This record gives sequence, C-alpha cells and structure tokens, in this order.
Amino acid sequence: MSTKAKTLDVSIMGRNYRVTCADDEREALLAAVAYVDQKMTEIKAASKVAGTERIAVMTALNIANELLSIKIGSGFDIAELKRRMNLVQSKLDQALSQQDSLF
Repeated sequence: MSTKAKTLDVSIMGRNYRVTCADDEREALLAAVAYVDQKMTEIKAASKVAGTERIAVMTALNIANELLSIKIGSGFDIAELKRRMNLVQSKLDQALSQQDSLF
C-alpha cells in the first residue's frame, strides 16, 4: 500500500480546496470533507451566521464539542490509564528483578 502524498481537489460549501494526503488516507479525508461540508451547510441554514469564516469557526466549535462529549461520555480518563500503566510497569519490573536473582 502506497503512502505517497498526492494532491486532491475537494469542495466545501461550493468552494474548492486543494489538499495533500497519502493514498491510504484518501477515503478518510473524503469522509471528513463530506462531514465538514454537511455541518457547515447545516449551520448556515439554521442560523443567521454570515460569512464562510464565521460558519467555519462555528462548525469547528461544534465538531470539537462532539469529540469532547464522546471522550467524556465514554468515561475515558487518560490520567487513570497512565496510572494503571505505571502500576503494571512497576509490577513487571519487580517480577523481572526477582527472576534475575534466581539465575
């Protein structure tokens, strides 16, 4: 699978953009473009926000809020994960040091 970067022309709210992505990321990028285009179109239709830049900022805020809600809602806690990883590392280090003393 080639990961060579290529340019790709995409359209968001009727405006064309040229982006660069690896071949193996093309489908994900196109899905992201479609999602952003849909969200920007929804915001434009549902509000009095004028101007592409303002619509883009509102869209970015909405998507960031969605992402953070998913992370918070899933109970994912990076600090707890790091604590558990350190505990496992400590136990492994202790077990390995005891094993070394056997030989």
